[in-house]
Amino acid sequence: MERRNVGRGAVVACAAAVLCATGGLALPAPAYADPAPAGGRDLEAVRKKIDDLYRRAERATDAYNAAEERVKRQQKEIVKLAKNIVSTQEERKELKRRAGSLASAQYRGGGLPAEAQLMLNKDPEGFLDNATLARKGQHAVRTVLGQLARTESDLQDYAKDATDRWDRLEKERKKKAAAKKDIEKKIDAAERIESRLKAEEKARLKKLEEDRAQREQAKWLDSGILQEIGGTASAQGKKAISYATAQIGKDYVWGAEGPDTFDCSGLTMRAWQAAGRTIPRTSQEQWKQLPHIDVEDMRPGDLIIYHEDASHVGMYLGDGAIVHAPRPGRQVTIAGAGSMRILGVVRPDAGR
Repeated sequence: MERRNVGRGAVVACAAAVLCATGGLALPAPAYADPAPAGGRDLEAVRKKIDDLYRRAERATDAYNAAEERVKRQQKEIVKLAKNIVSTQEERKELKRRAGSLASAQYRGGGLPAEAQLMLNKDPEGFLDNATLARKGQHAVRTVLGQLARTESDLQDYAKDATDRWDRLEKERKKKAAAKKDIEKKIDAAERIESRLKAEEKARLKKLEEDRAQREQAKWLDSGILQEIGGTASAQGKKAISYATAQIGKDYVWGAEGPDTFDCSGLTMRAWQAAGRTIPRTSQEQWKQLPHIDVEDMRPGDLIIYHEDASHVGMYLGDGAIVHAPRPGRQVTIAGAGSMRILGVVRPDAGR
């Protein structure tokens, strides 16, 4: 079977394997002793420090992604306004030409008021013809001058709007640059800490991460929650799952939207895009904008939002598992749905 055509059975089997490996299938949680420091280092403290740095980097990544989306939107709006300005300038030019032609026609008429010119015509029929033409001419002048005034006003509004949007664009670019600097600073700090560890310590550190995730998943399952979750994936949900699971093994890169690397919300956005649904770019906006679902009612394909600040997201696969892009230095993988603190669940295809 090709990787991009992962069916539900394969996903469940894979999830079961992962959850079995982490004690996630409602098995009793094993006892854990506090890890002893290695070489004078308290690896649990190191783990907490690294986890904190990556969590803060993830929050900054959400801020970066949000600023990036706003920059793209502002750029499109500025281009649209520029086109409106050019079009309005052309319209103003034509209206001025027409106004000039009308002024010339009036000049050729001797500059006399229309009423005086009418009085000079002694022929009743000619008088009426001239009256009709005069009314039409006056109406044309008023119309052109009115259009010209509105065009001038529109042009001023477009110019002001473009200036305002350009200012907002520059502010968003600065926010984006600041967020990027913050992300790189925190990731570099975490990587420097890890780089000072010996190979044996790195292996123990990874084991500590896995043990912590296992304990959290075991607590979640011990609550009996899995017995209450029995929804089945929608047709679009299955497509989203197929896309997301096909990315397993690809590197996490902050700000990445695929196809070769992803961050957490980049993965869920692209997965649902592949299923025919457009959803917000960031996990925070996905939490704000998509319909909320009770955890007990969630079904495969739904998105689980994590942490109080909604800074992480994974896609529910069923059987207590998610697929997600964890953090820098890790790859897209399957994990326990309860291995992190759940904020809530959202459904991109609510109503289906």
